Amino acid sequence: MRYHAIFTALALAGAISVTACSPNKPGASDNTTSQQKPQAAPVLLDEHKQRLDIYYPVDLTADLSHLSDAQRAMLAKLIDASKIMDDLFWQQAFGEPKAAFLARLPAGKVRDFAAINYGPWDRLNGDKAFLSQYAEKPLGAQFYPADMSKQELEQSTLADKAGLYSLIKRDDSGKLISVPYSIAYKDELTRAATLLNEAAALAQNSEFANYLTLRAKALLDDNYQPSDMAWMDMKTNPVELVIGPIETYEDQLFGYRAAFEAYVLVKDMQWSERLAKYAATLPALQQGLPVAEAYKQEVPGSDADLNAYDVIYYAGHSNAGSKTIAINLPNDEQVQLEKGTRRLQLKNAMQAKFDHIMLPIAQLLIAPEQRKHVTFNAFFNNTMFHEVAHGLGIKNTLDGSGTVRQALKEHASALEEGKADILGVYMITQLKQQGMLEEGELEDYYTTFMAGIFRSVRFGASSAHGKANMIRFNYFAEQGAFVRNDDGTYKVDFDKMQTAMASLSELILTLQGDGNYAGVAALVADKGVIKPQLAADLARLAAADIPVDVKFNQGKDILGLN
Repeated sequence: MRYHAIFTALALAGAISVTACSPNKPGASDNTTSQQKPQAAPVLLDEHKQRLDIYYPVDLTADLSHLSDAQRAMLAKLIDASKIMDDLFWQQAFGEPKAAFLARLPAGKVRDFAAINYGPWDRLNGDKAFLSQYAEKPLGAQFYPADMSKQELEQSTLADKAGLYSLIKRDDSGKLISVPYSIAYKDELTRAATLLNEAAALAQNSEFANYLTLRAKALLDDNYQPSDMAWMDMKTNPVELVIGPIETYEDQLFGYRAAFEAYVLVKDMQWSERLAKYAATLPALQQGLPVAEAYKQEVPGSDADLNAYDVIYYAGHSNAGSKTIAINLPNDEQVQLEKGTRRLQLKNAMQAKFDHIMLPIAQLLIAPEQRKHVTFNAFFNNTMFHEVAHGLGIKNTLDGSGTVRQALKEHASALEEGKADILGVYMITQLKQQGMLEEGELEDYYTTFMAGIFRSVRFGASSAHGKANMIRFNYFAEQGAFVRNDDGTYKVDFDKMQTAMASLSELILTLQGDGNYAGVAALVADKGVIKPQLAADLARLAAADIPVDVKFNQGKDILGLN
């Protein structure tokens, strides 16, 4: 792939240092403080005791009765491959072996909370350490040496500084080197590739079998683009798999390196048919964006599609902390421009969050006369068009210096999520006004969107989604898009909401197209914060024991696949 410089195992033999997991020297870098390798068992810090019940337990199930015996056997292998992605993400996020770390914690809520967070840092509370003997989480997780500063990498001559699929380590002389994932995790990826090839032999859909074969190869050579292209060509497969190093959110130092994750899914054919008509609207929606022409010249691929799924297994990054409810992939900008993207709506996960989180939030924080507008249909469509909106806008900076992701570095993910949120509702407004979106009233979408801000802002500043919601909440407050009533509830001003959506869309798209790192950093510093009044209202949600997110009881036993 163009993001990855290929190295051979021979060239790296004997040269790889293990300093990436070593403790940090005080004040040595921006990538501060790795784990301290404590000998005594860590204990829960007192101020985090009230956080242990913020996840609502849900059995992750789906109707598999329509699948053949071969397909069910295939699902079992896909889940086994996904478990390997889970183990790899533990290595990338924390470094300390999962089994040994969890075994040192008391059984029960503390151990469960550590498992959900993939380490000793609370992902929905700014990555604060909740266990004794652990300092702050390294911004670069385990992708970089603990003693490496941002400046050292930026000033180095290393060709693979921004590689998606490599670790940065030190050789024996202390020089920075790049180690491809296929070498760093060779044993695990070889086992995963074997399972994908075995699953391909069981697949009854030829396109899916081809994808599995190509994805298995990609795990071993770090060239994911062919399998991304093949994934875009799949249309009729009833079983779906997303697997590999995909999102870069875990790398908060640069936002360059991808983390391992997996989803195993079963398509909901009835709901997917409802969504198919919207894919064809993307080129027209791109041209209608509220920004100067130069920022919407890229034409999204016309081969994009929208489908609904029940997810039956999460692993790795997708399972850490807050759970993903929709997917927009591939992330490869070239694939997006040639073929578009696929948007996967995870319907059963959405329903769980709506029932156990969104509705209780609305009862507490939305004005009584507008609560009727908080609906699952609006939540589903807001989420869907959020994913659609990832494919709109601009992927490459106007000055030709590279991609938006590379230009905006660690701020790229938060701004992209903010773009998708705001453009999603902007697009719903356009489609509703054109009579193309029949379900619900426009007020449903705006009010549900407002309730959704309260849900997602609770993910905290360490989450790209949480930071994006903070920016939007503060921007909308300044624009008068909502008012806070004397009783502590919020009421949406529908007209001002439309105006604020258009102006924020223009601001974000312009910052992305210009690759304006300083401008984005200023926006995040000014508005990517939770101010006192919002903090007090979020505390009311906590006092009411409203969950922040869900946790899944999942696996072959839950699904009856053993």
